[in-house]
Amino acid sequence: MLSLYAFSRENWARSDDEVGGLFFLLEKVIRNETDELKAQGARVRLLGRMDELPPETRMSIQQALDATAGGRRLQLNIAFNYSGRTELVDAARKLVARGLRPDDIDEDVLSESLYTTGLPDPDMVIRTGGDQRLSNFLIWQAAYAEMYFCPILWPDFGPAALDEAIIEFAGRQRRFGR
Repeated sequence: MLSLYAFSRENWARSDDEVGGLFFLLEKVIRNETDELKAQGARVRLLGRMDELPPETRMSIQQALDATAGGRRLQLNIAFNYSGRTELVDAARKLVARGLRPDDIDEDVLSESLYTTGLPDPDMVIRTGGDQRLSNFLIWQAAYAEMYFCPILWPDFGPAALDEAIIEFAGRQRRFGR
């Protein structure tokens, strides 16, 4: 299971050129990588508000999701037009729409209404680029994730950096609040 934060809802506040560039990169990745992801047995899932995206972007994303739907070797979650706080708001709205009473809502019911329903919570969150914050990424799901911060920028985060993160993770004792 691998989840990547590709575009936050806050990114809409960037310049039109930068937003356009990010969408161009997304389209390029979809075109260039979908067949390989399918061949490798990856299943791609989108986390975020797809209905807010331009129609051509939604269509490209849906084609990639459909093409990889049978993948069983890797679950690749792409957080695109995603915000952890928005995800919680959307989950609360779903629960209200279902007519649930406050006493009917617990952690399991809320979790089932998140974009990540059916997926396990992350064991580790790797934050690249030197920042030491979640930046609104999987804020509910990461409650007991081990955090790993590194100064390497995402484009340069390669196999050696991943190995280093995994080695550090393997040496930690996870207590889950106990």
